Amino acid sequence: MQVRAGFAGRGAVHAALLAGVLTGCSEAAPKAAGDQKATATASTEAAVAVKGGTIGATGSACELPVTFDIATDWKAEAVDGGGSGDDPADIADALPHQGPVALRCEIDAKPAGNIGFLRVWTGEPAEDDARAVLEAFVEAAAGASKATYRTFDAGGVDGAEVRYLYTSDLLETKQESALAVVTPDGPVVLHLGGLDTEEHKGMLPAYQLAKRTLRGR
Repeated sequence: MQVRAGFAGRGAVHAALLAGVLTGCSEAAPKAAGDQKATATASTEAAVAVKGGTIGATGSACELPVTFDIATDWKAEAVDGGGSGDDPADIADALPHQGPVALRCEIDAKPAGNIGFLRVWTGEPAEDDARAVLEAFVEAAAGASKATYRTFDAGGVDGAEVRYLYTSDLLETKQESALAVVTPDGPVVLHLGGLDTEEHKGMLPAYQLAKRTLRGR
């Protein structure tokens, strides 16, 4: 009886240990899933799209104070604002403005399967640095909130970058990104929007490609 009791005791210990192992596995599973999700998000933001062309130089789809690569199948088109005559001042006044910059180029993601644009805004030379330009750009966007800024360097060009939330008139909130650099010809802002946050994240590799290849002319 004592021997049997001993075996029974061992069986209970083994059962308890097995239950502990199984419980530990079940508790670890959600953490692993969370880690995988975080890793996937980080990978998406760090990914860089395949180059499909370069814009900014004379003769390209959009002539700008900077050059950068655009993703495969994205289509760039200059924005002229519909101003009348050949006076550059008249044309500039007709362009959409946001803060200190005016819209000069739209790079459409639709041919690549996403809904959104990478837009390029330029301004007149001034004393403001990249961070000040970017802050003014975001502040001029009614509905922007929770902006976080950081600096970066691309090809010797110092810049500032921002991630923020934008709430539309329909009370839909989505993530947006933008960066700014200052050139001798004035500031340049690259802005990535998107239909919603999911579309925005899907286009981030194209934004990263533009950022990493950005060069002053």
